Amino acid sequence: MKLKIGIPKGSLQESTLNLFRKAGYHITCHSRSYYPFIDDPEIECMLIRAQEMAIYVENGVLDTGLTGWDWVMEQAADVVEVANLSYAKEGLTPVRWVLAVPETSPIKSINDLEGKRISTELVNVTKKYLDKKGVNAKVFFSWGATEVKAPDLADAIVELTETGSSLRANKLRIVDTLMESTTRLIANKDAWGDEWKRTKMENLACLLRGALLAEQKVGIKMNVKKKDLDRVVSILPALHTPTISDLTDPDWADIEVIMDEKVARDLMPALKRAGATGIVEYPLSKVIP
Repeated sequence: MKLKIGIPKGSLQESTLNLFRKAGYHITCHSRSYYPFIDDPEIECMLIRAQEMAIYVENGVLDTGLTGWDWVMEQAADVVEVANLSYAKEGLTPVRWVLAVPETSPIKSINDLEGKRISTELVNVTKKYLDKKGVNAKVFFSWGATEVKAPDLADAIVELTETGSSLRANKLRIVDTLMESTTRLIANKDAWGDEWKRTKMENLACLLRGALLAEQKVGIKMNVKKKDLDRVVSILPALHTPTISDLTDPDWADIEVIMDEKVARDLMPALKRAGATGIVEYPLSKVIP
């Protein structure tokens, strides 16, 4: 038996392959093949565009797959959400679908779009958003390069943004945010009901979450005189409590702790001042809480 999994082709592809690598799965893609090799004989991979993933999972062509929650909502796909994996093309923050107009546009709010033209790839979600706001506007599907379609081909666009840099480069102004989205591991309902496949997906989700958590954490090791232990430990954050071990010198101890990477850069000088020596920071592959 094999678990058939969809890997998102396109903007999420490289970040997904890197995440799998940190989780312990090595996937090799060949330029002309849509069937990457994975070093797990119980898994079969296929490259599928994120926009289509949810439908193939719902229909059972794939047992599971990774795609944005935005595309699950766009397709109204009836699937199981196995895990929320907060990663995108460029970072670990959610992406946003925003309503944007040219900087010089007189449109200031959603109500100003009555009778106007909107271009987007996210047609169904945009129509539901307009219905909720009570605004009647024409929504056209965009085949790409959406940012350049306003104002000549559309009065406004609904576009995906992670940093906002592309919108600014095209002199567009955000009017409203329709939704935030993160990458999800989703499953076909029948596959989820199969004990072997469900266990395989749960194991995969556990390792992927652990790899994601490790992206934000580092390990810190240091030596501390026992007389300084209380002072050093008092300023240490940890997932639970730091690990303290005796050294061959009875007056010294070794401390090991896991913390947020951003905390570590500010804390290490303070640890030095508190009496820690031989401070070593090291990267983590997976952190399973």
